[in-house]
Amino acid sequence: MEFSLSNEQQMIIDTVKAFVEQELYPHEAEVEKVGQISPACHKRIKAKAIEMGLYAANMPEEYGGAGLDTMTLTLMERELGRANFGLQYIVARPSNILLACKHEQVTNYLLPTIRGEKLECLAMTEPNAGSDVRSMQCRAERDGDHYTLNGTKHFISHADIADYVILFAASGVEETSRGPKKKITSFLVDKGTPGFTVEPGYNSVSHRGYHNAILNFDNCRIHKSQILGEEHKGFDVANKWLGATRLSVAAMCLGRAERALEIATEWAATRKQFGKAISQFQGVSFKLADMATELKAAELLTLHAAWKDTKDQMTDADAAMAKLKSSEMLAMVSDEAIQILGGMGLMDELPLERIWRDHRVERIWDGTSEIQRHIISRSMLRPLENQI
Repeated sequence: MEFSLSNEQQMIIDTVKAFVEQELYPHEAEVEKVGQISPACHKRIKAKAIEMGLYAANMPEEYGGAGLDTMTLTLMERELGRANFGLQYIVARPSNILLACKHEQVTNYLLPTIRGEKLECLAMTEPNAGSDVRSMQCRAERDGDHYTLNGTKHFISHADIADYVILFAASGVEETSRGPKKKITSFLVDKGTPGFTVEPGYNSVSHRGYHNAILNFDNCRIHKSQILGEEHKGFDVANKWLGATRLSVAAMCLGRAERALEIATEWAATRKQFGKAISQFQGVSFKLADMATELKAAELLTLHAAWKDTKDQMTDADAAMAKLKSSEMLAMVSDEAIQILGGMGLMDELPLERIWRDHRVERIWDGTSEIQRHIISRSMLRPLENQI
């Protein structure tokens, strides 16, 4: 394994770091206060990201993206992760599911999304189908060359500002050795399609300025040309996305933890109590040591998974380990950072209370910590079961 940075990678890190500090940090306090990102602010950050070549950095060069490899993209996302989530998300990394686009889908969805002319959102979660995706009730019924969609999705991130949705719906049933299972198909559905409505979602304490929404489909009729991938093969499309997004979550958790640790370290070195800096007290210095150790462990797991992905060798367990460790590490680091700062850590003059509050969702979305542990343990046990 080789994790040393090339000159190009270091240049990208320096560029993104400067972008975050100059273009994102100044807006954090306002977004946290009002819970919204103004259209003018969104437009300005997006234009700057496109100008600097940071927009759609994960997409292939042949389609107009930057074509970054997984390792470089992970390093970039670590830097972006230091900022308020809603602000950093403006620097879009479109879902790699869109690479399944064919024919006119490339022109109508993939290319405009890479250019920043359209924004997608992904709709999988339902009120009664979270981790158990196969239990989804939103259905797509075939009617000749069309499908009729019925059902509800919720917790759909940034659907309020998206132009279209990548929808996963049950499209049939197959018999398996373990009983009947629903077949899943993914579709591209434009906002404004009759029968498709978007409602405001829930008021989350995490990631202010980055909203969730509820999507309702009531006899929404779409053409078969809007299938993304192949009929009944929605899981094949989704699985390509899940590993990438879990690695992305892990990387952004690293960035946020680094910011929290920097604040805590500086505070410990300069804050004086009982006539000396509190860093000289073992109770504080050992916290810093534990925080740094956990952060390094999470970093190595994440970079290892990214390195393997650049060689097309990353497994589901690799991505799961990275997300599990990084998200749980962020919980520990943000909590200990606040403990070191004491009451000041909970004041909104500093970003610690936001980092602490935001971290909670990282152990839930894109697969809960329990799901990650299931993936990891199954990868260990399955070969042994096959030998019995």
